[in-house]
Amino acid sequence: MPAPDAPLNGAPAPGPVRPSRLDPAIAARLRRTPDGLVAAVVRAHDSGEVLMVAWMDDEALHRTLTTGRATYWSRSRGEYWVKGATSGNHQYVRSVALDCDGDALLVSVEQVGAACHTGQRTCFFTDLPVSSPEVTP
Repeated sequence: MPAPDAPLNGAPAPGPVRPSRLDPAIAARLRRTPDGLVAAVVRAHDSGEVLMVAWMDDEALHRTLTTGRATYWSRSRGEYWVKGATSGNHQYVRSVALDCDGDALLVSVEQVGAACHTGQRTCFFTDLPVSSPEVTP
């Protein structure tokens, strides 16, 4: 199993009122969870394949937009992490879009190596059974 990506040390806990360098016009459009986070759906820029889902607060989004490196908030570790900082499986950001409700981001990246911490290209490699309803014309 590849080494997990290392968080950036000394990062303060996220929250709805935590200071950030994010452009206020962008920040005003975000609808955050009670702990100040927005879901980030990450896809491969070239194929559109969904690679993973992570979380961003305002500062993680600011860092992503200004550095071109995907930066997330780790809920389990309580710290920022730059994808690939220790694993070498980098994500170079090509575009970021905000959904119509402001509660999710679509991050298109050039993925180098596996996106999943298990070593898989994508985190979505386990298909579940679906019962299909009959289609009537």
